[in-house]
Amino acid sequence: MNSMNTNYSIRDEIRDFWSERAATFDQSVGHEIFSEAERKGWQRLIRKHLGEGQGRAALDLACGTAVISHLMHGAGFAVTGLDWSDAMLAQARAKAKKRGTDIRFVSGDAENTMEPRGSYDVITNRHLVWTLVDPASAFKEWFAVLKPGGKVLILDGNMARETWVKGLQKLWTKVTGKPAASHMTPEMMARHQKIRSRVHFSSQMPAEAVVDLLRQAGFTDIVVDRKLGDIHWAQARKMPFLRGLERMVQERFAICARKPG
Repeated sequence: MNSMNTNYSIRDEIRDFWSERAATFDQSVGHEIFSEAERKGWQRLIRKHLGEGQGRAALDLACGTAVISHLMHGAGFAVTGLDWSDAMLAQARAKAKKRGTDIRFVSGDAENTMEPRGSYDVITNRHLVWTLVDPASAFKEWFAVLKPGGKVLILDGNMARETWVKGLQKLWTKVTGKPAASHMTPEMMARHQKIRSRVHFSSQMPAEAVVDLLRQAGFTDIVVDRKLGDIHWAQARKMPFLRGLERMVQERFAICARKPG
């Protein structure tokens, strides 16, 4: 099997995995927002790096059920949400209709958006970069889609990094015979791990590795922001104890970068 076919295979697997999760995606803390404290944390972070929307054009890649899309809309951006899972887009459109928001949704690949060159002021994404088969190519695509002076805001983390809480979770499982609380079934967790083993960031994804690829794509003024404690604390309070503890110690970050212009 050649590399192109291998890439298409993993891309299809990723799309199918998230499509199957679409129906229950918003039930998980860390996906949908379950407190005003968390909402304010996200709003603070968006305004810190991107400022007020003032009608500027924003592209939310791998928008899923449109959680970040709605936050961006609330900050005053004219938002387009892009996802290649029809099931996710169906949830996103239903949510937007219920909330009365005029977010535009399109079906597309975050690594090859097919959106017009130089057409967006801002690109956002959350928990997307770790799933990319070819992040270097994707970042060049995002660079091309942005207007001169436009910014990309990446919300992600080095979730594969071992923490002392993960060690505690493994000990709990060994002693009790019960797996740590998870929002995924064992079968879905196995598929998740299979996908992770085949993407570019198959092991760890430190922020520095993402920054290097952004710089190679032409981005400048790159800022890594690890001050997300208000968001993580609000999420942790809605989680089972060990999962909440893990959320507080994980290496999560926001990365903001600018296209020169």
